[in-house]
Amino acid sequence: MGSSRKSVKKWHNKIHCGDCLDIMRKMPDDCVDLIVTSPPYADARAHTYGGISPKDYVKWFGVRAVEMKRILKPSGSFILNIKEKAVDGERHTYVLELILSLKKDAGFRWVEEYIWHKKTSAPGRWKYRFRDAWERIIHFSKDKNIKMNQEAVKIPIGDWKDTRLKNMSQNDMERRNSATQSGIGRRISAWEGRDTVFPSNVLHKSPVAHNTGHSAAFPDWLPEFFIKLFTDEGDVVLDPFSGSGTTFRVASELGRIPIGIEINQEYIDALLEASS
Repeated sequence: MGSSRKSVKKWHNKIHCGDCLDIMRKMPDDCVDLIVTSPPYADARAHTYGGISPKDYVKWFGVRAVEMKRILKPSGSFILNIKEKAVDGERHTYVLELILSLKKDAGFRWVEEYIWHKKTSAPGRWKYRFRDAWERIIHFSKDKNIKMNQEAVKIPIGDWKDTRLKNMSQNDMERRNSATQSGIGRRISAWEGRDTVFPSNVLHKSPVAHNTGHSAAFPDWLPEFFIKLFTDEGDVVLDPFSGSGTTFRVASELGRIPIGIEINQEYIDALLEASS
C-alpha cells in the first residue's frame, strides 16, 4: 500500500510533457477524482496539435478514453468540453459519434450534458448559419454512484423573485397542475425566503480567458464550476490536454491536487514562468 501511494504522489502537482496516451498508461488505476478537459477540436490547432481530421477523431480519442476510464476513481467524473464543426456546408457528426463511442466502446456512463451559452460570442455571418454562441460540456462517469456537491455551486436567485411572488395569490403559490394538464405541478412558494438556487444545465458564461498566450485557453469559471461540483479539497484533478494550464492553476487555488499533461513544452514553460 505504501509503495502504491508513493507511485501516485509522483504525478501530483506537476504538468507532465508528452502525449497524454503515453503518460496516462504509466499512471496507476483509480487515482484521479476528476478529469476536466477540452481536447483539440477536429482540424483545429494544426500548427500546435497536428489537426486531427473529423473522420479519424473518434479513433484518436477512443484509445485515450480507455486510459481515462482506467485511472478515474469509481466515484469520479469526466468533464469534456467539445464542439462539432461544419464541413461542406453541414455540421459534422464526429462529436455525436464520439459521445456514443465513449458510452458503448469505452464504457463510460453519459450522466449529463451542459450547454455553455457564450454571452459575449464574437459576431459573424455565414451563408446558412448564425454565429456559434454555445458549446457542449458533457459529463461522463465510471460508475453510477459519484461524488457531487450541488450546494457548492448554488447561484443567486436574483431580484425577479420578489417581483414575481409579490403579485401572486396564495392559491397561485401552491402546487397545481400545469397549463397543459400534464399532471406535473409546481409550488411557487418554494422560492420564498431563498437567496440562492441550484443552477440549470445551461451555463450563461463569457468565453473570455485570462491567459491569452494559448490559442484556445479555458476561461477560469469553467474548471472552477466543475471542480467545486465534483471534488472536495485534497482530491486529484487531471487535465490531459492542459494547454495554457488553467485547470491546473484553478485546481491548485481551490485546494485540490492538480495533474496536467501537455504535449507542447512551450505552454508548460509559459505556465511555470507565470507562476514563479
